[in-house]
Amino acid sequence: MIFFILSRVFDKIKKITLFHTDRGNEFKNKIIDEILITFNIKRSLSAKGCPYDNAVAEKTYKTFKTEFIKGKKFENLTQLKCELFDFVNWYNNIRIHSSLNYLTPVEFRKWQST
Repeated sequence: MIFFILSRVFDKIKKITLFHTDRGNEFKNKIIDEILITFNIKRSLSAKGCPYDNAVAEKTYKTFKTEFIKGKKFENLTQLKCELFDFVNWYNNIRIHSSLNYLTPVEFRKWQST
């Protein structure tokens, strides 16, 4: 899977600075290590035995899968990009989050800075 992803972003790979994973065996791989070293990408690992370390990323992936991807079939890359742009805009500017005092992420950041 990682090789497919990297092959799709090869022209933009130099913009990637961090690769975050849990400590799963699928990421203990010499080839992945060599790719990260070659492109000067830092590896970020969850702390051993600390499931909370990865909680934010896991929650984000779950939300993305259940609220954006589930049940959809994209006809082409343009459609995916447009719908992803709309989803991110909705998620950040319209969707309220209980963990942010029922504010949107944009509203919450503004509230924090005041």
